[in-house]
Amino acid sequence: MNRMVDILSVDPGSIADELELEAGDRILSINGQGINDLLDFEVACRLEDLSIEVLKKDGERWQLDFEKDAEEPLGLQLPHPDPAQCGNACIFCFVHQLPKGMRKTLYVKDEDYRFSYLYGAYVTLTNISEEEIQRIIDQRLSPLYVSVHATDEDLRQRLLGRSGPPILDLLLRLTAAGIEIHTQIVVCPGINDGKSLIRTIEDLYSLAPGVRSLAVVPVGLTRFRQHLPALRPPTEAEARDLLELLHGYQHRFVEQGGSRFVFAADEFYLKAGMEFPVLDAYEDLCQLENGVGMIPLFREEAEQVLDEAEPLGKMTVSTVTGQSSAPDLQAFVTALGEKTGIRILLHVIQNDFFGGFVSVTGLIAGKDIVNQLRGRQLGDVLMIPDVMLKEGADLFLDDLSLSDLERELNVRVVKIDSSPWGLLEGLETLP
Repeated sequence: MNRMVDILSVDPGSIADELELEAGDRILSINGQGINDLLDFEVACRLEDLSIEVLKKDGERWQLDFEKDAEEPLGLQLPHPDPAQCGNACIFCFVHQLPKGMRKTLYVKDEDYRFSYLYGAYVTLTNISEEEIQRIIDQRLSPLYVSVHATDEDLRQRLLGRSGPPILDLLLRLTAAGIEIHTQIVVCPGINDGKSLIRTIEDLYSLAPGVRSLAVVPVGLTRFRQHLPALRPPTEAEARDLLELLHGYQHRFVEQGGSRFVFAADEFYLKAGMEFPVLDAYEDLCQLENGVGMIPLFREEAEQVLDEAEPLGKMTVSTVTGQSSAPDLQAFVTALGEKTGIRILLHVIQNDFFGGFVSVTGLIAGKDIVNQLRGRQLGDVLMIPDVMLKEGADLFLDDLSLSDLERELNVRVVKIDSSPWGLLEGLETLP
């Protein structure tokens, strides 16, 4: 039996707004097909010619027939599904390394193919059912994002803490049906690197172009690993060896007429002390959200911003960053300050909350900002990159809010986009 899907809100000026849809209305069907959830809705709206049956909140039924561009959104906000829970016990699971007192949602271990399609979340597919596989194929839920880690089944089971469908067979079935897959390997030194990594790269490349890309990322470790398997980060030498291996594969794959296919996370270049490739070497930046190509993209955008920046007046502002991106950001804010006339103070935050192995900006807790900036010169405004905050809630990982920060540091706090353009736009909007 098909369910109705409630409309939570309507974006002003959108197609849905023009059709006079409202919060509280319910979608019954699209082109005669029942709509059970957000995923059904997203799939149905790929078409250009739509016929939507709506139950208005006053009980009246409407039939709306219209045309739109295939990629144009309707502008409806619908309930998000509750994620399926993860049954894995990965030896590197980040959730298992979280302390108490953080945002409640951070403790949820999700493993849901729907979230992979809708939001680009990585899934292992260990808990997927035959019915769900068929839905992926029938609704062409592509691309998906799959955590492989190893194609040797015994090793993969060790890494994930449970067995699942043979991963290569499943990926072959999905790609043969036209589903594109982006993959990742979390490298745990001494476990799934070396010969295992070579095998995994070659196995996955054998499924290209259906398997579109492979990101190789270092294991993330906090100081909260008591009673968990012993793991360590890569050494400088191991990072260099890994990059040389991946560069060799990239050269070989391009010579064969394909994509570079396999890409290393920025953290490996920082650890190895090696120069980053040019931005074009990251092709379409399909693994950007995985920390792959962020610094080369930042550098290119920084050059563009500096070309366009103009004098803005005299004032002093502050912003914050994690240790890994500090050198590039310091060079940028110094140059931007010279162009705009604004003094920009960059405060590099050490991650005491999670521990010294964690250095990225997106994992900085509000408590560390408060503790390390209290009593320091902050100027007129403190600018916080939005990558530190929960989307739509302005909360740090440890549940501190921007207003908490303002009160603790006695300074005006504003949120900015986590990019060179975001910093410039933040400066331009200051009084």
